[in-house]
Amino acid sequence: MLSVEKLASAYGRIEALHDVSLEVHAGEIVALIGANGAGKTTLLGAISGVQTIAAGSIRFEKKPIEHLSSHLRVALGIIHVPEGRQLFAPLSVEDNLKLGAWSRRRADVTLDLARVYDMFPMLHAMRKVPAGALSGGQQQMLAVGRALMANPRLLLLDEPSMGLAPRLVDQILEIIIGLRHKGLTIVLVEQNARAALAIADRAYVLETGRVTLSGRATDVRTDHRVREAYLGI
Repeated sequence: MLSVEKLASAYGRIEALHDVSLEVHAGEIVALIGANGAGKTTLLGAISGVQTIAAGSIRFEKKPIEHLSSHLRVALGIIHVPEGRQLFAPLSVEDNLKLGAWSRRRADVTLDLARVYDMFPMLHAMRKVPAGALSGGQQQMLAVGRALMANPRLLLLDEPSMGLAPRLVDQILEIIIGLRHKGLTIVLVEQNARAALAIADRAYVLETGRVTLSGRATDVRTDHRVREAYLGI
């Protein structure tokens, strides 16, 4: 579904990605793990179009998209849930959800809202509450729900468990697994490497902007370098 080849990206003179290549197949969860500053968030931004690239190519279903603006990538079904959720805090839960469908100009969002509320009953109960009044876990569910309103085909999730209690982390991971079962393809950036590798099909390890290891998640999880650096074993 997605192919990234020899991608480079920089912030001014500081190069954040160096010659990065990866593949994502339809219907799988691919985890990106690495330390802070490794380039994971930059890579997601490059895929979704919010981060410029200096070199390389990005293909979605074999079609080049590296020159497309971000809103055109949204129209293709590439939806990005950014780090920190970035909700519209003063707006209600329901208004945040409806904004997720902004690009679907002729869409009747009623059915989509019902599906999101069925997946997240808490959001329905708090649909009139300002998003900024929700807890961290509730905000993360709202961010995912807003992304689902865009009818994604490829979902880019950046640090969905950040700042959450362990119980809520498990709940978010169950939601991600459920989305994969519904046919979504997911790229997951997650600081919690143990959790990410437990649910992913394949994984890539980034270090200082380069892919240093890739393979099946089970194999990456047992690699001695990953065990020492990211799993504390």
